[in-house]
Amino acid sequence: MIVPSKFREAWWLPGGHLQTLWPVLVKSRTRVDTCDEVLELPDGDALTLSWLARDDAPIAVVFHGLEGSKHSHYAQRVMLRLHALGFSVVLMHFRGCDGKPNRLARSYHSGDTGDIDFLLRTLRARHNDAVIVCVGYSLGGNALLKYLAEQRHRAIPTAAVAVSVPLELHKAAHRLSSGLSRLYQRYLLSSLHERVVSKRHLLEEQGIDVDKLPDYRDFWTFDDAITAPLHGFADVDDYYSSSSSRQYLAHIATDTLILQARNDPFMTPEVLPDAEELAPRVTLEIARGGGHVGFVAGRVPGRAVYWLDARISDYLCTAVQAALGTFKEPAPSP
Repeated sequence: MIVPSKFREAWWLPGGHLQTLWPVLVKSRTRVDTCDEVLELPDGDALTLSWLARDDAPIAVVFHGLEGSKHSHYAQRVMLRLHALGFSVVLMHFRGCDGKPNRLARSYHSGDTGDIDFLLRTLRARHNDAVIVCVGYSLGGNALLKYLAEQRHRAIPTAAVAVSVPLELHKAAHRLSSGLSRLYQRYLLSSLHERVVSKRHLLEEQGIDVDKLPDYRDFWTFDDAITAPLHGFADVDDYYSSSSSRQYLAHIATDTLILQARNDPFMTPEVLPDAEELAPRVTLEIARGGGHVGFVAGRVPGRAVYWLDARISDYLCTAVQAALGTFKEPAPSP
């Protein structure tokens, strides 16, 4: 099902770029004090989990975007909101996104579902009766959708939300190499380059020529030279083709909401699927505006209303209420 979103951009933040940049540049001063846990992985690496925990509560699992963390504006807001509504909330840092290099040469990528599966199975083993729901942003949303499709009826979450998903990685990479969107590419690649340098010795053992790093000035070249070989892909085309979540949407058996904006500067409207590409339990909600993980409303200039957090919590609270028969009433959407 494809539905139009009720979201309307703040009149004083028109367009995809302002919607994207405002939450990044004007962050809330609210501090999220998490309890962090190191989860050991079967391959000898580890994940850092950041918890806002509650006893005997439904669990909301958050997956951040490319080079994100628990400090990302969207992660902080949704963790606080869901926790206040009665959830035990945990954010999974993808490998190396917790502020220090991970142990192995490999890192994470847009189609990396193995760690998601391991975490969710770990949570199910620990909390056998808990309702588990998930929310993923951008890269994390792409990986979450791919996981749900791969697992189908075996998927652990009762419900999921995916926001601003680069559904076709080829097209997203092309968009980020053009126009003002190159600013986002430059920022993200700078962080990825630092990650490579911090693990130089491990990557060189895998045959990666780190000295050529300055030549990789867009996602195509970086992913072809670094991401693809480190994670078992033949080349960048193999990586993008295998990892793009659009092709998997018809196989999802979990109640899932996908939130996308037509003016997202990380992609183009051409990545949005048709209704026949969606599984019956998948809803694609498309907003005319909102940018990339923005969706900022509000009538008064400077007083932002983060519609996105309310929409996510409404959907997940309703899903938990349906599963349990009772749960706190979701906060009304602005």
